[in-house]
Amino acid sequence: MSIIATATVRSPAPLVRRIFNAALGIAATILALGGMEVRAAPQTLTETERRNKTTVEAGFEAWAAGTGSPYDLLADDARWTIEGYSLASKTYSSREAFLREVIRPFNARMKAPLKPAIRNVYADGDTVIVFFDARGIARDGEPYANTYAWFLDMRDGRIVRASAFFDSVVFNAFWTRVTPAD
Repeated sequence: MSIIATATVRSPAPLVRRIFNAALGIAATILALGGMEVRAAPQTLTETERRNKTTVEAGFEAWAAGTGSPYDLLADDARWTIEGYSLASKTYSSREAFLREVIRPFNARMKAPLKPAIRNVYADGDTVIVFFDARGIARDGEPYANTYAWFLDMRDGRIVRASAFFDSVVFNAFWTRVTPAD
């Protein structure tokens, strides 16, 4: 691990460093998801895990149907962190800050809304991990497609903390290429 950290620090070009770190983050996420225990039957989940998983899945179903979204589950004081080196990467200290700075500007760049397709959902205690793809059409007519891994900490049916991973290169190209609608 120290070799990777040294390579990251010594990288002479900021763009190369960002790409390397983004790739490293995606690889770590894939390894983490691949190494997780996948429970074969729903009855092996605790009541809390089952409830949290079902709540998040319902939010994604509403998003896919265009009738809601997982963001409806955010507590007012939820902390949402976009990991990595995208133009939106940072921690947002509230639901409103995240929606104002990321989600609304993102949606204003879309002609056809983003639609999720879940690959897997994992529940462990109060944490739900959603591994999914999302696709839509940007205002410039070009497709936007990305793969995400969200780690959602739940309390009383609400998301209180999230860490989101995605391909920063794809996101940054979209974010800079497409101007939001007014």
